[in-house]
Amino acid sequence: MSISKSIFVAIVFLPAVLVSAAQNVAASGPVSAANAGPASGSFTPAAPSDILQHSLDEVQQTVGSVKLDKWKRGSVRDEAENNIDAIQRYMQGTLPAMIKEADAAPGTLSKELPVSRNIDALYDVLVHVVEASRVSAPGDQVGQLQQALADLEKARIALGNQLQKIATVQEKQIVDLRTTVQTQAASLKVAAMPKPEPKCPAPPTPAKKKKAPAKSTTTPSTAAKPAAGTPAATTTNSPAKPQQ
Repeated sequence: MSISKSIFVAIVFLPAVLVSAAQNVAASGPVSAANAGPASGSFTPAAPSDILQHSLDEVQQTVGSVKLDKWKRGSVRDEAENNIDAIQRYMQGTLPAMIKEADAAPGTLSKELPVSRNIDALYDVLVHVVEASRVSAPGDQVGQLQQALADLEKARIALGNQLQKIATVQEKQIVDLRTTVQTQAASLKVAAMPKPEPKCPAPPTPAKKKKAPAKSTTTPSTAAKPAAGTPAATTTNSPAKPQQ
């Protein structure tokens, strides 16, 4: 099985690139992870060394005990040797300093993200070494390398899960902070608005007078009625008699 020589180059130059990329990502957001501080709440992040150190020690010990003289000769063994040398130099130089820096600020994404990405790169290179061992190495060495790879994968996943939790907590902090700022801004805006001038009270409406009851227009008759059986008096004027 052929192993790409680019893996050897990648593991040597990848750390600095990843550190720079992680810092740019952290600084580009509205609130950087470094400024947000460690994650708070019920979740307490562990130091990266607590998650990774055991598996890293196992990887370093395993690749250091590989006896390449017992491998089959050929390009597969040569490329595996280059990758093993790169892993050893990397684990003794760049990675420990990076983990130490992340341990000093647990829960800070800008510090832990470069560690996670470089662990991924280390895992990829170790995968190629394991694949090469299946072709050229004795069975006992293959088993040791496979076990080291499996333990590194578990640690890598655990660190990735922690990064996800940190991101979730910090995202909630940002949302809560934005909500608080918006609420305070709305309160200040309301407080700054001029109060409306008091309106003059309307004059009281005069009470309506009750109308007096209408008087009866019927008048009693003043003419006396004649008694029953009495003839009505006549008022015929007789002519005056001449005097003698």
